Amino acid sequence: MVETNGFLDGQWLDRFGSPLTGKATMTEKFRRVNYGVLEIELTVQDPKAYTKPWTIQISQSIVLNSELMDFICLENEKDFPHLVGK
Repeated sequence: MVETNGFLDGQWLDRFGSPLTGKATMTEKFRRVNYGVLEIELTVQDPKAYTKPWTIQISQSIVLNSELMDFICLENEKDFPHLVGK
């Protein structure tokens, strides 16, 4: 289980613009169902943005013989101008 807090006001939780404030706490629970499946339960508590905590469940499957896709968070990113293939 991972609990995260200390977010800045005005951040987005996802690419759809779901708000996140400095009062937010996110709790992630990871469970390996079997060799190829990882379940993630994510609970968001943010009294400034939402009326009550809410939870989503995500299921991730392993993809063998493939390469990992890079994801770069651009907030406070100092190396972006130096990245190849941008």
